[in-house]
Amino acid sequence: MNILLDNVNTNSSSGPNSFGKKLKKYLKKIGCNFSSDYDIQLSFISTTSKGQIPIVLRLDGIYFNTSQDYCLQNKPIEFSYQVSDGVVFQTEFNKELVFNYFGPHDNGIVIRNGADLDLIGDIKTYSSSVLDKFDKIWACASRWRPHKRLKENIKYFLEHSSEKECLIIAGDNAKFDVVDDQRIFYLGNISYENLLSLYKRVDYFVHLAWIDHCPNVVVDARAAGCKIICSSTGGTKEIAGDDAIIIEEDKWNYQPINLYNPPLLDFTKKVKNKFNSNYDMNFVAQEYLRFLKDVKYD
Repeated sequence: MNILLDNVNTNSSSGPNSFGKKLKKYLKKIGCNFSSDYDIQLSFISTTSKGQIPIVLRLDGIYFNTSQDYCLQNKPIEFSYQVSDGVVFQTEFNKELVFNYFGPHDNGIVIRNGADLDLIGDIKTYSSSVLDKFDKIWACASRWRPHKRLKENIKYFLEHSSEKECLIIAGDNAKFDVVDDQRIFYLGNISYENLLSLYKRVDYFVHLAWIDHCPNVVVDARAAGCKIICSSTGGTKEIAGDDAIIIEEDKWNYQPINLYNPPLLDFTKKVKNKFNSNYDMNFVAQEYLRFLKDVKYD
């Protein structure tokens, strides 16, 4: 199959684009091409053009933050949703969210994000004489914004770790929530390969973000061997693994909210995860190809 990969910049490190790069790599492995004379268009988030070939839309999530003009932000996404011949949702949560805002789509499928296990296997484990002093390593990584809840990540670590355990924080803007503690280290922005290398050294990956969709950092950390700690809201729990520690929160009713004013967490409210997922990009690429063929030849 010859695929037009639309609205993807494989040189960008953002979540959707980094996943697009992984997907392209693994679709190529199973015989797909990305040259002229396309059979089908696979658009990420929204379509930049609509021709004569079928369109499959891969949705990363939609907007609902009342501190922004979420209706205006959603317009190109909703248009793309309505004109698409098929839709890929990242999680069951995303599917329910989109149905609540845009209405049901008659041809949709849930395909959760995956990890590049070949790359993870080839990368050397992070080496640091500083980390050698600790028995266990914790980590979190994000482009930090209020709903990612870095403060809660740090608070959970401080309340649940021993003096022989440390926390590594990667990502920009972490400086706004700096806690001065000799067991907490701030790396700032590091390369994707260095992140994977770090994950292979880490025991616990904390991602207590509020209403996150399907964070690639969690998929990659889990694939590298980390135990995941996350919130029950959103879609994160669907890719966190059945051994994940889930902090239960009130169920969201999908109404617009002030996303950047998240509630505090009660760490005693822990529940067993009901979800498990196959995070191997070989499997994920096969699922995409199967759906693309169904849309093309329907």
